[in-house]
Amino acid sequence: MKRYGAEFLGTFWLVLGGCGSAVLAAAFPEVGIGLHGVSLAFGLTVLTMAFAIGHISGCHLNPAVSIGLWAGGRFPANQLLPYIVAQVLGGMVAGGVLYLIASGAAGFDVSKGFASNGYGAHSPGGYSMMAALLTEVVMTMFFLIIIMGATDKRAPAGLAPIAIGLALTLIHLISIPVTNTSVNPARSTGVALFVGDWAVAQLWLFWLAPIVGAVLGAGAYRLIASEDK
Repeated sequence: MKRYGAEFLGTFWLVLGGCGSAVLAAAFPEVGIGLHGVSLAFGLTVLTMAFAIGHISGCHLNPAVSIGLWAGGRFPANQLLPYIVAQVLGGMVAGGVLYLIASGAAGFDVSKGFASNGYGAHSPGGYSMMAALLTEVVMTMFFLIIIMGATDKRAPAGLAPIAIGLALTLIHLISIPVTNTSVNPARSTGVALFVGDWAVAQLWLFWLAPIVGAVLGAGAYRLIASEDK
């Protein structure tokens, strides 16, 4: 239960910090942090939580990461469901807290997106469904390769949180214009439920693509990292 609690709190922090930066600070008058700031915020949530709870739960904070680590032989199947439930609940509660904060400002309109992920008319850059699908698969695939490599017993000890946090920052710098960047079904679900409508209708892609990408990434890392016997 301590591990599940850690995953709940960690995912809460990821969604509140990452999506909160997008909703509250990205376009704030005159001092908005923009795409670069939002990208860094997401990376910092993972970096800080990896140091805080990595020794408790592994700091997955992401159903796709948990599934990818299982596919990579790093995580037991019997813990997948409770980890995923804890992560999704953490994301949803964070979405609720962010909604309460954001709605305290005059003119707040959740229908504008609320940091939700989307494609087509709801992609920040108007990218198609296929472009969004490919982006999310590839970004999550490389995220898993980096996670598995940075946490490999042969990697430099203690530096994994930095590599993983910077990887997530880079992923956002690349893909915010395409999908608003998911690579994390819990992050997507946590805010989409408050938007409803199109955000929920398109949510399937932000579950399917990250999971497919994570499994591919785990397989690719196992292939390149296996030691000759």
